[in-house]
Amino acid sequence: MKAIVVTDEAAGTAGMKLVDRPEPQAAINDVVVRVQLAGIVTALGYGTTGLAVGQRVFGLADWYRDGSLAEFIAIEARNLAALPDDVDFTVGASLPISGLTAWQGLLVHGRLRAGQSVIAHGAAGAVGSMVVQLAREFGAHIIGTGRSADRQKALDLGANAFVDLDNERLEDVGQVDLVFDLIGGEIGKRSARLVRSGGTIVSIIGPVEEPPANGTAIDFVVEADRDQLGEIVQRVRDGRLRTNIGTVAPLDDAVAAFNPTKRRAGKTIIRIEA
Repeated sequence: MKAIVVTDEAAGTAGMKLVDRPEPQAAINDVVVRVQLAGIVTALGYGTTGLAVGQRVFGLADWYRDGSLAEFIAIEARNLAALPDDVDFTVGASLPISGLTAWQGLLVHGRLRAGQSVIAHGAAGAVGSMVVQLAREFGAHIIGTGRSADRQKALDLGANAFVDLDNERLEDVGQVDLVFDLIGGEIGKRSARLVRSGGTIVSIIGPVEEPPANGTAIDFVVEADRDQLGEIVQRVRDGRLRTNIGTVAPLDDAVAAFNPTKRRAGKTIIRIEA
């Protein structure tokens, strides 16, 4: 099968290469999935329950195993959820990491409650757009951030206000209950200072360098969760949640797609032909 492998970890996405690899076999509690964008189960490992051969699925591969930039993947069944027939594979592939990151950061780690105020950094990006929409659904007041070109998109997604980080002062928003930080660095430090007493800053880029004086700082790595995937895909089906898909490229062009020469909006999706 064709697969993308990392031949030079220090080079990041530039160290990726398209190669031929043996097709994976299902271990205990695994399934094998024929990847399209999400995929279809083709084999079950011993002890696997909850899924069937031929079923449409989507999910999040474990960080310590081979990923899904391949024609087939062996993955623990518990990491997958059923992909409804009325959700296409492109949409299914766009949901797991962005949707789960937003869900877990806001609701699990951030413990968002109605009426709270939230700074959503990168509000027009793949994760940030999910943060804005979910925070809106759960009754928050949302201040999105990004570049000036992102303003209208963030507002259309449900942000109540927007800060152009290149030209406007973040501090002018005042104190907030929750910061969802996708940026870190100096912006992360300034954001932490805006967290009111008892509030929280949640980071997905590592430990918060300067935690809020009277609040909580949490950094986390997103995890697969079948129930949460079900919640997310249902919101897509009923119109409460919009995906943010950018470039869709074939596997042969995956290396170039992940190393663009200019900034691209939305989530990059790799299409693998059936």
